[in-house]
Amino acid sequence: MRVRKLAFATLAVTAALSLTACQDDGTGTAQGAPTAATTASSGASPSGAPASGGPASGGPGKGSTPPTAAPAGSAGAGKGAKCRTADLTITAADRTITGDADHTVVVELKNHSGKDCTLSGYAGVDLKTSAGTLSAKRSGEPVVTGVVPNGKSTYFGITYPANASGGSGAHITGLVVTPPDETQSVTLPWPGAGSLPVTDGSGSPVKIGPMGSAGQGQ
Repeated sequence: MRVRKLAFATLAVTAALSLTACQDDGTGTAQGAPTAATTASSGASPSGAPASGGPASGGPGKGSTPPTAAPAGSAGAGKGAKCRTADLTITAADRTITGDADHTVVVELKNHSGKDCTLSGYAGVDLKTSAGTLSAKRSGEPVVTGVVPNGKSTYFGITYPANASGGSGAHITGLVVTPPDETQSVTLPWPGAGSLPVTDGSGSPVKIGPMGSAGQGQ
C-alpha cells in the first residue's frame, strides 16, 4: 500500500514539473514579441541605410525639381537661315546727293519670308547698257553678317561717276541684282542717271558696298 502511494506521489510531482516548464516557455515568447514591435515603431535605421522616408543616396529628394534640358535651338538663337532671292522684295532708288562727284543708287532688300534670315557679303550687280553688260566692282569694305527680321530691310549702295564728258556715253537700260550666295537674279528699272561716261578700259567705274553698308536715307 505504501509503494502505491509513493508511486502516485512521484507521478504527481513529475506532472507538476512538466506543467511548470510549459508555463515558463509561453512566458518567454510573450516577452520577446514586444521587443521587436518597439524596434519597428522607433524608426531606427541600420547603419549605412537611409532614414525612413528620406531619399536614397545620389537621388533627388522629395519635392525636388529635376534638371530641365535647354530648349532646342537655343544655341545660336540670333542666327537664321540665309535669305534666298524668293524671300526678298528688291527695289532700287536714286539717292544722289547734290554736289557729290559720284552718283548713288541704294538697293533695298526687304524680307517677306515670314521668318528672320541672314544676309552677308556682296550682291552681284550688273548694269545693262547700250555698250553691253557692265559688272560692278566691290568696294572692299569689311563684310558683316546681319539678321534681317521678317518685314524689315537691309540696304547697300551702288556708286558710279557722273557723265560729264559732254558725250552721250553708255546709256543704262536696266539693273540686275543677285543676292549673296544666290544664283537667281532680279532685273529692275535703273533709277539713276541715264548714262555712264565711256571708260578707257581700265575697269568698271561702278562700285558696290556690302550688305548693310547703306541706310534708307542714303
